[in-house]
Amino acid sequence: MKVLIVKLSALGDVVQSLPVAMAIRCQAPRAQIDWLVERPSAGLLKGHPALDRVLVSPRHQMAEADGLPLTPLTGFGRELRSVRYDAVVDLQGLMKSAICVALSRGSRKIGWRGGKEALAAWAYKERMAPFDPDRPALERYLDMLEPLGLERPAKVEFGLTPEPAALDAARALLPGLDGGRPLVVLHPMAKWDSKLWPLAHWVELAKLLGEQGARLVVSGSGEDAKIGRLIANRAGLGPDLMDLTGRTGLKELAALLSLADAVVCTDTGVMHLAAAMGTKVVALFGPTAPWRTGPFGQNHIILRAGLECSPCFERFCPELKCMEQISPAQAAQAASQLVSGR
Repeated sequence: MKVLIVKLSALGDVVQSLPVAMAIRCQAPRAQIDWLVERPSAGLLKGHPALDRVLVSPRHQMAEADGLPLTPLTGFGRELRSVRYDAVVDLQGLMKSAICVALSRGSRKIGWRGGKEALAAWAYKERMAPFDPDRPALERYLDMLEPLGLERPAKVEFGLTPEPAALDAARALLPGLDGGRPLVVLHPMAKWDSKLWPLAHWVELAKLLGEQGARLVVSGSGEDAKIGRLIANRAGLGPDLMDLTGRTGLKELAALLSLADAVVCTDTGVMHLAAAMGTKVVALFGPTAPWRTGPFGQNHIILRAGLECSPCFERFCPELKCMEQISPAQAAQAASQLVSGR
């Protein structure tokens, strides 16, 4: 059996889709399983034990280039069509993923009827019934095993074991890690402005956790470096708070999260990555619904203000009360609870 999984973005969605690939690999160990993804999440998939090949969409490469470069698109098209798949499964349900499905060579092309972008269904030969958006996203993705004739796994597995080199790199960024003090990772960023927790709250949280004896790390991409510096400088904790924004790739970040005793973050891809690594999460939710996109597994803590307008699923909000009303003291207490194992 040859299967192509199409899940382009974002990081959290890609992480939550990994159990589909793992279930196929466990039940069909000789299958060829390929994955089509966009560049920002590709590093996490390369070398994954369930995958034979990772195809990277040229969308970002083309967007960064001047004019209309056809070479990346032509090369990608040849690579995409180099294999005739028994099944092409679209876990994205958007027009951009449907176009890739249409361009691929597959005997069966499977996706949802009436997904996020209903027009995407034109690309599918087999259309699954519209999903209930209030079901957890990971559960919805596992539904795609049924048309493949496979069973839902009794135990959900992500297949994300930190590589030795990535662990060494993460430990090298954290001198004195084994000093017996708990390590808490703070991830302040999110793709939606409405998901952001106030900067002052992050600073106050860092101070509170520092007073409790925790070692702290601020994580993020290079684009988040300004925020990381501000939190580190204003918290005034010196070497007890390390700003690692922009200093880790995805695999090093995954390794770093696996070393942490707890992670405090918004509803973002890093939340799902931390949970997949088996790390306890304090997740700050405002405009989105934790019953849809909360961290997988047990022993996580969800903090919400519980306002009537939440969840609104709006990317922008002029007030952001749903996030502002989650206090640093609440987050510090939750992180302390996870670290202590209570």
